[in-house]
Amino acid sequence: MWPGVQPWPGVRPGWSRTVEVPSTAACDRPGTVHRWHVLDNGPELQARGVEPAGTLLCVHGNPTWSYLWRSLLAAATDAPASHDSASHDAASHDAAPWRVVAVDQLDMGFSARTGTFRRLADRVGDLGDLTAALGLARRGDPRPVVTVGHDWGGIISLGWALRHREPLAGVVLANTAVHPAGFSLPPALRLALHPAVHGWGTTTTPAFLRVTHALARPALAPAVRAAFMAPYLTPARRAGVGNFVADIPAGPGHPSWPALEEISSGVRTLDVPALLLWGPQDPVFSDRYLRDLLDRLPHADVHRFEGAGHLLPEDRDIASPVLRWLGSTAGSAPPAESAPPAELPVPAGTPEAAGAPGAGTEAEAAPYRALTAELEERRADRTPAIVDMAPLGLARRGTSRGPDPRTLSWAELAADVGALARGLASAGVRPGDRVSLLVPPGIELTTLIYACLRLGAVAVLADAGLGRAGLGRAIIGAGPAWLVGIDRALAGARLLGWPGARISVGPVSGARRRALGVRHTVPELLSAGRRLTAGRDPDPLPAPEPDAEAAVLFTSGSTGPAKGVSYTHRRLAAMRDTLKATYGLQAGSALVAGFAPFALLGPALGATSVTPDMDVTAPRTLTATALARAVAAVDATAVFASPAALANVLATAGDLDSAGRAALGRVSLLLSAGAPIPEPLLARVQELVPRASLHTPYGMTEALPVTDIDLPGIREAGTGNGVCVGTPVAGARVRVLPLSAAGVPGSVPTAGADITGEIVVAAPHVKERYDRLWITQQESASLPGWHRTGDVGHFDAEGRLWVEGRLGHLLTTPEGIRTPVAAEHAAASAPGAGRAAVVGVGPAGTQAAVAVVEAVPPVRRAGPAEPGLAARVRAAVAAGTGIRLAAVLVVPGLPTDIRHNSKVDRTALAGWASRVLAGERAGSP
Repeated sequence: MWPGVQPWPGVRPGWSRTVEVPSTAACDRPGTVHRWHVLDNGPELQARGVEPAGTLLCVHGNPTWSYLWRSLLAAATDAPASHDSASHDAASHDAAPWRVVAVDQLDMGFSARTGTFRRLADRVGDLGDLTAALGLARRGDPRPVVTVGHDWGGIISLGWALRHREPLAGVVLANTAVHPAGFSLPPALRLALHPAVHGWGTTTTPAFLRVTHALARPALAPAVRAAFMAPYLTPARRAGVGNFVADIPAGPGHPSWPALEEISSGVRTLDVPALLLWGPQDPVFSDRYLRDLLDRLPHADVHRFEGAGHLLPEDRDIASPVLRWLGSTAGSAPPAESAPPAELPVPAGTPEAAGAPGAGTEAEAAPYRALTAELEERRADRTPAIVDMAPLGLARRGTSRGPDPRTLSWAELAADVGALARGLASAGVRPGDRVSLLVPPGIELTTLIYACLRLGAVAVLADAGLGRAGLGRAIIGAGPAWLVGIDRALAGARLLGWPGARISVGPVSGARRRALGVRHTVPELLSAGRRLTAGRDPDPLPAPEPDAEAAVLFTSGSTGPAKGVSYTHRRLAAMRDTLKATYGLQAGSALVAGFAPFALLGPALGATSVTPDMDVTAPRTLTATALARAVAAVDATAVFASPAALANVLATAGDLDSAGRAALGRVSLLLSAGAPIPEPLLARVQELVPRASLHTPYGMTEALPVTDIDLPGIREAGTGNGVCVGTPVAGARVRVLPLSAAGVPGSVPTAGADITGEIVVAAPHVKERYDRLWITQQESASLPGWHRTGDVGHFDAEGRLWVEGRLGHLLTTPEGIRTPVAAEHAAASAPGAGRAAVVGVGPAGTQAAVAVVEAVPPVRRAGPAEPGLAARVRAAVAAGTGIRLAAVLVVPGLPTDIRHNSKVDRTALAGWASRVLAGERAGSP
């Protein structure tokens, strides 16, 4: 360890060393030698006889030091020297030992105090002097170097990378910035630079350090905070901190501006792999800096850690993903293109083994046909394409009476889509630009979606069903260049700082336009597009490539922050083809889109679609009368609605008149997606639509649909361990990865009967990737050729899939692994109980099962159930599943996602139940 300093948590004594380095900096006299301090695991690896895969050159920012990289040092040192390629453990895949050299920059950490003011160019040169002294990056040296930078260490590491391209194998950046022209400094840095604050805040007192350390989420442990403070205990030791702040290039007149410009422009020429790791809750480097880096490094892999902030290496484990990324992309020999793993044969007698249509058979994929093809082919068709029961998308949703519906013919829709695509292009929207569409489902949203598809822009679809906080996280995470919205959405975007140049979906007055920062309106863009095409044949817009990104959709957020899911044009087209093949939806049919995803696909299917008078993002606003009027408006034969929507339809069925009942009586297909739906509720729905075939497909935002089952199939399956969701849809394969005794999925897919495991899916319409969630994507695709859903289930002897819950919601009891869904159904069957959730409380392996139920009638306060209800729930669960409940708790309402009002957040409930059983005040879960 360095002289006079105690060991610090997480730092091994053998890592600390000093290096005498001759300086080439212009600010130093010729012949100057500086003593650098570094944390270096190279000697430890050498002593063990381990040859590292390469070197990580880690550069801290201000006011941290090499201590910031201790977790990466430990992980890179302890990684196995060999790797079992058969393993599919996402956390360790392709990990290998790397040498890590974490530097203390001059005047920082425990390196020398030089007594000179070091500019950005000096610091880049200083780093080169150090690596030369260490023998890194020597010409002809085959060992790769990957730079790792945080805060202002990011741009310094990039400056080094641009000067040392031969050994450079990749760059890793965490919460840093390459300042482009036009960006103002973050407020925190502007304050630190103010003459009245700078000296006092950065040098005379430790205020700048304490404020920086306070940004950690969660708070730093006292010993860790002391370690970060250790090099900076006196004003003399903090001079570098103050000089670092003073060297921030705030504008073109700053002495370091030319170096900044050189590096920031040079970054665009880096073609090595790049990994960007980001804490979005950073008051210094917000997501706009991430978007700028992505503009300069468009090929970079990205992972945003929701909830993390500026001190990302302290907030989250970044070592594991960095090592995995290194093994797969930058340094270690990349793994050979791997085929999907061998799987157990499909049991004889199942629908798939028999080659039944729509049962997941490997039929040849349909030829690619663009989603806009139907519009192009029906330019002369004057029959209705879209009917909107709430004109302008602005009328109050869910009312029993509304204005007359608006109708757009296929010809009008095709013309408007073409004109709007050209209008968007004339406004500066480029192919590949992300366009956030904050517009209710209806004519405007449909036209905007298809105009984006036609132009090659990427439609970002995040609805209000995520809640205000969730919607904001989704939009900021997607980072759109453009934002199109209704007035309320634009006001929210202005107030909350959502990214994207503003476009209003409707006309807006001059004062309001200025207040909201509106650049264009959709009517203006439509007019501009029509002028561009009037009286002549314009140059055709190039057709987007099939594998270009087309849309970013968002999950419901029921199991954590909503995740962005990226789809290409090809994969969206495959989704359309799957729906067409599975449900016989042909051009010329008519459907009611009461479930948002199907509003997107109606025109692609060639089906006339009607948006009912409801808020599609709040399913419970659909009434029976509104549904009947929507059906009657286009003589619809198909209805798509969520379970929550259907529950309210049943609750308001008494308001139907004879004409409404007659209209519903003509429906031949009803599809209810988004969550499981109980058979008794479906049976009541069947009475409303007596001629309809009722289907409840199982799927997710990442793959919709996956399996399908109808009402007779549900009745035939009966009760069992979970919810029966039927057999795979056309073109899809579904398997499970059997669970070990510890609840860990294996790596050999099977469709064998009564084997519980994680559900995996392979289909042409599975998502391309998770958006800016590199770690999540790697985990979901860790089994080549399959999407890991995170759901748990099993197949029965007839090849039907049963969903038993989420992998993260397994109960690990002394009796073994238990899944929650069957126990929840049993609990809900007890007299006096409504919806129920069963969660595990306590340490893994010894968890106790606890039921949390909505009582009937509802209770006002959460807490232990009254003895009679508790006894009935215990008896029902024990009889139905054999699980013995340790406790029964009641709540006024279970925490569910907003979009479906049905997916229960069992993780939140488990934490709440633990606190209640520990004697804390119940409160709300």
